Amino acid sequence: MRKHIPNALTCGNLICGCMGIIQCFESNLYTAFYWVLLAAAFDFFDGFVARALKVSGEMGKELDSLADVVSFGALPAIILYKMMQPLDPYWAYIGLLVGAFSALRLAKFNLDTRQSEVFIGLPTPANTLLISSLPLVIFQNPTLQPYIENLYFLVGLSLVMSYLLVAELPLLALKFKAWDWKSNTFKYILIGLSAILLLFFQFSAVPMIILLYIILSIIQNQFFKTNNT
Repeated sequence: MRKHIPNALTCGNLICGCMGIIQCFESNLYTAFYWVLLAAAFDFFDGFVARALKVSGEMGKELDSLADVVSFGALPAIILYKMMQPLDPYWAYIGLLVGAFSALRLAKFNLDTRQSEVFIGLPTPANTLLISSLPLVIFQNPTLQPYIENLYFLVGLSLVMSYLLVAELPLLALKFKAWDWKSNTFKYILIGLSAILLLFFQFSAVPMIILLYIILSIIQNQFFKTNNT
């Protein structure tokens, strides 16, 4: 029974993704964000529990990727599609590229041995959190609606995020082998600033946090590159 606990959590991730998709087709894009959060929680804890119980295996790894394709691939693609559909029913299909590139990202992750301590390309949960937060950002800040619910912005976002998913861009992985400040400086900065942003900006903080994550990752890479040369 013990070895099936992480897989059960992974299936919880997948079910949350399905529930989020259902909410999208019922035009409840606000609710879809909460299913994304729950899916992300399951996605974090399945790996954590597998390592704690020492039951990690290839079955769990493959199941995790399949669940992520639904929750962090198909779901954000459908959110973009639903946001663009009232603006242009044909261009709306561009949003589905995010689903395809998310699947490519996950396949690369399974094969890329470089990603044990860092991520290469934007992680699919981070991409999904950014996209799924947009309807709530509009709800919280109605003045931003003309800028976010804009076909050019949404098409551009779909293309940029698709590229970032598979870009050869090293990004921080929030994995702690030790808890000291020196080896985790940028991780602690990210966590601290993210907490402050959430406190002051609530849902609007999510896109800011993802942007901050990318910027801090680039700064860290440049910093260590400079120190090592």
